[in-house]
Amino acid sequence: MAGRLKAPTGRYGGKTAEERQALRRRRFLEAALQLFGDTPGYRNTTVAALSEAAGLSTRQFYEEFRTLEDVLAALHLQVNGWAEEAVLAAVADADALPLAERAAAIFRAYSANVTADPRRIRITFVEIIGVSPRMEEQRLARRAGWIDLLCAEANAAVARGEAAPRDYRLPAAAFIGAVNGLLHDWSAGWVDATLDEVVEELVRQLLGILRPTGWSPAPR
Repeated sequence: MAGRLKAPTGRYGGKTAEERQALRRRRFLEAALQLFGDTPGYRNTTVAALSEAAGLSTRQFYEEFRTLEDVLAALHLQVNGWAEEAVLAAVADADALPLAERAAAIFRAYSANVTADPRRIRITFVEIIGVSPRMEEQRLARRAGWIDLLCAEANAAVARGEAAPRDYRLPAAAFIGAVNGLLHDWSAGWVDATLDEVVEELVRQLLGILRPTGWSPAPR
């Protein structure tokens, strides 16, 4: 979201106004990832502290954002975007694999991305919670996007005869909650397991949803 102050135009230092604006925005988001995702956290960060961490002025902050909540919103979308890019790449690469191997590849890509930097997990699962109705709406919208992706993969498996036909929206919503909770708890040190073991458990749960007791794949 644009700030209240008008950004400068024209070329300066070899960069256009748009390039300078993109660079400033990136520096604010990088600083926010550090301050919101580590110490002191979103609720204890001020505009002045964020600007100092970014090496920019508060005036430049207000050229890019209206509030710190706008920064948190942008950062949350960015972190989710990184994870989504990793998952979509894994989906494309694993397209020809059997269901169990495909699911493992996809969840390995997702878990590796979100746990690569503990600050990303804190932004996604901790700092955004309870901030405002707007942020809650954004959080649920992003979760809905993950549910849609999981349902699309499940329906594709059904079409290939690899999964039981059913409406997967409810189990997908429940499973996404389990994924988020387990990865958060693992990153916080509350789960005594390796990341590979966490992924294996998630894959077992997903296969149990897709292939319930009594159902077997159609013969080929």
